[in-house]
Amino acid sequence: VQLQASGGGLVQAGGSLRLSCAASGSVFRIFAMGWYRQAAGKQRELVATITMNKIANYADSVKGRFTISRDNVKNTVYLQMDSLKPEDTAVYYCAAGSELTGEGVASGSWGQGTLVTVSS
Repeated sequence: VQLQASGGGLVQAGGSLRLSCAASGSVFRIFAMGWYRQAAGKQRELVATITMNKIANYADSVKGRFTISRDNVKNTVYLQMDSLKPEDTAVYYCAAGSELTGEGVASGSWGQGTLVTVSS
């Protein structure tokens, strides 16, 4: 599975951005899709996941502000980010895999990162 992410950019605090990640290749293998992020000097962290039947889970830090969604026809996952904060600044990565574990998407692929910068 190949993943192509887009939608990052620079936004002021309180603003919104929408990330997209399109999957191609062996998409029939995909059960779960998700978004991770990695801020400078920090470890990569899970932001949100969504299953094929559209059950979503979020990190506590983004609950109520971010919304993950999925178009199974287009094999695309989205991350709508509202009320952005400077601490949301990070490189965001999408992932797709055949499993969903307690640690997130597993047995799958990663997309290239897209940078989100939130200015104060």
